[in-house]
Amino acid sequence: MKKSYIFVVFFFFFLFITSAFAIEFNLKSNHALLINLDEQKILYEQNANEKTSIASLTKIMTAIVALENIKSLDDKVVLISRDFQGLQEANAAVAGFFVGETVTYRDLLYGLMLPSGADAAQALTRLIAGNRENFVLKMNEKAKELGLNNTNFVNETGLDIENHYSSLKDVAKIFQYALQNEDFKKIISSSSYTISNNSKTLQSTVFKNLKKNNLEMDYMIGGKTGTTENAGLCLASIANYNDTNYMLITTGAPQENNNPYNFIDAKTIYDYYISNYATKTILEKGNVVLTLNTVYAKEEQITFQMPESISLYLQKDFQKENIQYEYLGVKEIKYDTPLNTKLGTLKIIVENETIKTLDIVLLEQLHFDFINYLKYNPIFIILFIVLLIVLLSFFKIKKKKANYKRRKY
Repeated sequence: MKKSYIFVVFFFFFLFITSAFAIEFNLKSNHALLINLDEQKILYEQNANEKTSIASLTKIMTAIVALENIKSLDDKVVLISRDFQGLQEANAAVAGFFVGETVTYRDLLYGLMLPSGADAAQALTRLIAGNRENFVLKMNEKAKELGLNNTNFVNETGLDIENHYSSLKDVAKIFQYALQNEDFKKIISSSSYTISNNSKTLQSTVFKNLKKNNLEMDYMIGGKTGTTENAGLCLASIANYNDTNYMLITTGAPQENNNPYNFIDAKTIYDYYISNYATKTILEKGNVVLTLNTVYAKEEQITFQMPESISLYLQKDFQKENIQYEYLGVKEIKYDTPLNTKLGTLKIIVENETIKTLDIVLLEQLHFDFINYLKYNPIFIILFIVLLIVLLSFFKIKKKKANYKRRKY
């Protein structure tokens, strides 16, 4: 007779697991990093820890520092000439605001992120911190708070300047942190925005590039571009396909013949994973994952089932037969084992990674069975047979003696 018992989950976590597959892409970008956001798993990386110029990807940090220091996004402010100082000489991208214009903080944030406006960046710097030095101090304090080891900011715009750098893994941490802010997420996912005074509509450089270059990337739901001489063409984007969420960051693509190599590289990477990988259920609730024998019990075996389903992002041709199980614990359960006894632990391993570790716990008392007891203790059967033989012999001898006496008399 078999009975099924549910085991208790000990722990289950993914914490930015590095599992970049050995895939070679012919990319123009010098650096690339693709993350499955649902599992916090790196799918692909190329020079992702290397310090590099990140151009206007800097403005992701500018935006989050601004958002965390603004009381109300709808407060009105007036722009001054200082907000535009040096931008024309640096050939910086601007949102198109002008001196004396009254706008809201929300307008400036959209101007910062959609058209990558350096004018919006400098205005936010002045309004929030008084000057660049103080604002950049806040940026670097936030970088330290996020545990970034390969990042240092010198300005709020991302224009080329000595000692201003980051790495793609650090940018990914900044981006993921920023996406926790609902205002930032809404801004970064917008294709356009009309400012509060209705004087202009700001266009997203991300969606504008997709449309202009006829790139079929409907799965891309937002992002931030960047371009400088040192950084090349850069792109930080988020995407969703079949309920799987991705983040992709690239930098260092060449600026040649007006080709959008940052978007072309992004399409190459996204399309490969979308075509070849998917989030699939590999174990369902109720699937038996372990069977243990019992000792002296009516229940000859105990089966342990999954308490919940497990879904993982894997190659589409992955077979359940490739799941490995590593059990460490008692091999047989005695009939008198107390309830809630931890019997051992079971590791579920996929592609050489432990994706779940479970406590195996007995949740129902077993029942003693004398027949099974004899099976495991054959000496008692032998003694019983010997005793039976002795008794039979004794009665046989006794009977012979009795017959002998009757014949004698």
